[in-house]
Amino acid sequence: MSGTFAALAIAATAVGSAHTAAPDHWVPFAALARARGWSSRRTAGITLLCGMGHVTVSALLGLAGAFLGMRALGGLGQRLGSIAPLLLIAFGTLYAMWGMRRAIPPRVHGHAHAHYDHLHDPSRASAWALFLLFSADPCVAVAPLIFAAAPLGWTRASAVVLIFEAATLATMIVFVLPARAGARFVRAPWLDRYGDAAAGGMIVATGITVAALGW
Repeated sequence: MSGTFAALAIAATAVGSAHTAAPDHWVPFAALARARGWSSRRTAGITLLCGMGHVTVSALLGLAGAFLGMRALGGLGQRLGSIAPLLLIAFGTLYAMWGMRRAIPPRVHGHAHAHYDHLHDPSRASAWALFLLFSADPCVAVAPLIFAAAPLGWTRASAVVLIFEAATLATMIVFVLPARAGARFVRAPWLDRYGDAAAGGMIVATGITVAALGW
């Protein structure tokens, strides 16, 4: 039994790390951190929050699969997997449009009116939008790990889920924070003005890439 648990723990670490390396798991955070001027602490906090939503929904789907069966779960996973990139593209498009409007305010009678800057907290809205997006894009690959670990008892099965969660969150942080730090060194007058629009464009490009490659 200990050998089986060790193998499942290694598999959970590998699956959690590998699926998180896909750009849709870290590019949006790095892009928004650069555009919104998030500190490394805030970036890490938002990344962990979204990762928790992603992993929690993944684990719940795995538990649901125990009752519904892998075939039903697989069909649900395919539907969610096909929708998630579209949601990412939609979010990026809306954010880019907001960024362009922020950079080029409408002019009325020769005066710019920046009424959109009175939004309560666009950074918070962006963070919660990412949380909803990541929660809607679970990793169905964790379900077989839960099934395989169930005969070992719920204690060890829960440990496998926690290992998967830790690997996912750690990998997200490993990718996001260096990308954020690197993006801060990119200095250009146009980027300071059009940073939000550029971030939205990067998120759109990431969603298109993920959809095209089927990640």
